[in-house]
Amino acid sequence: MSSPLVFPSDSHYWLENAHIPPDLIKTRVNYPQEIHFPRPWEDLGLYHLEIADGTIKNIIAVGQGENVNDVVKDDAIPRVNLKQRMILPCFVDMHTHLDKGHIWGRSPNGNGTFAEAIAGTERDAAHHQQPEDIYRRMEFGLQCSYAHGTVAVRTHLESAGQRGQMVWEVFRQLRQTWADRLTLQGVAMVSTDYYLTPEAEKLADQMVEWGGILGGVAYAGPQVEAELTRLFTLAQARNLAIDLHVDENGDRRSRVLHQVAAIALKVGFTGQIVCGHCCSLDVQSPQQVQQTLNLVKQANIAIISLPLCNLYLQGRDQPQKPAWRGITKVHDIQAQGIPLVFASDNCRDPFFPFGDHDGLEVLNQSVRIGQLDPPYGRWCATVNRTPAQLMDLADQGCLAVDGPADFVIFPARYFSELFSRSQGDRLVIRRGKPTHHRPPEYQELDDLMGFGAVGS
Repeated sequence: MSSPLVFPSDSHYWLENAHIPPDLIKTRVNYPQEIHFPRPWEDLGLYHLEIADGTIKNIIAVGQGENVNDVVKDDAIPRVNLKQRMILPCFVDMHTHLDKGHIWGRSPNGNGTFAEAIAGTERDAAHHQQPEDIYRRMEFGLQCSYAHGTVAVRTHLESAGQRGQMVWEVFRQLRQTWADRLTLQGVAMVSTDYYLTPEAEKLADQMVEWGGILGGVAYAGPQVEAELTRLFTLAQARNLAIDLHVDENGDRRSRVLHQVAAIALKVGFTGQIVCGHCCSLDVQSPQQVQQTLNLVKQANIAIISLPLCNLYLQGRDQPQKPAWRGITKVHDIQAQGIPLVFASDNCRDPFFPFGDHDGLEVLNQSVRIGQLDPPYGRWCATVNRTPAQLMDLADQGCLAVDGPADFVIFPARYFSELFSRSQGDRLVIRRGKPTHHRPPEYQELDDLMGFGAVGS
């Protein structure tokens, strides 16, 4: 175990000898052309960072064998030698379901199927969910995110009817309460047939008023084109972005992603489009995959893959287990230059009984599930820089001179260490200061789960 870091009380200090993926540094200062990294498959450079008053004042790339005193001249400024510990920008979690989260203790999914996950969450909502219940569980998830080093979260929120009004009111309260710690974005979660009803206009207007995003679940079927066309029309008229769940299944006939892209091009949609899951793409023919991705790129659509949840849910209807496990064509998407994001999705609910809103866990498991081979540094942007760009957070997701000093320092020095051992003793830095915030105890939700007190 590496020795704990001792941070100076000063707001101005240097971090020496930090391993950072070069692609996550937006502004490169004094970058020597002759640098040759000794482990190119790791895709890590060695850097010194100067931190002052909550911002990154300077970033210096260090050549092999170069002494820190050659580049850091002022001995009066405190220094912390990281000894090649890794630094990553804080995480940006672009696809979650905070309003469903942390109900597994009272609403487990006995057979692990998608159908039972939907039925279980509907039963739970009918029997348990009131404003206090929703607020406490959503805040529990935000506390986990913040403790692990997340700076921004986009969550899909059930939005139909009276329950939708209640969920959004809770979310808006939390967004205000957490404004100084987390950027929160909300997406309207409905089945896309909702957009063919009279209530769709009101929902779209509410998203404008509440600073939300139009979205939902688009199922393959005879009406889906009409549903999507109506959704795009409502969003275009109000300058709203769109964030959809599509093709979360293993049916090769399900090509909603293709339809989304085609309709976006047909109507000339100019806003941002994000599509999550896209699982069925992985079981379609190479020709179909190429056709779809060509349209996706033309329509400027970004893809969010949710490997943890899809690994758990998908393929259960196949006779032999384990079978196909749900992840989309992440390598093809990356190769096409289509923005690709990995995110946490559901946590401890009928859709996924595990998870802790931890961007490192998402990246770590995505590397395994998706066979994301070295150099690993190129995949790191999927959990910070790319989602930050898509969420229009210009100052987040990367390390930049004059940008906020928001990053995570890990005990690991290399990716082989980062992905092999728990990094629970990471140090989260926000505005240049360690947060020392720990994830909440599960016992905090015991009364909501109906658990009786045990012991004293």
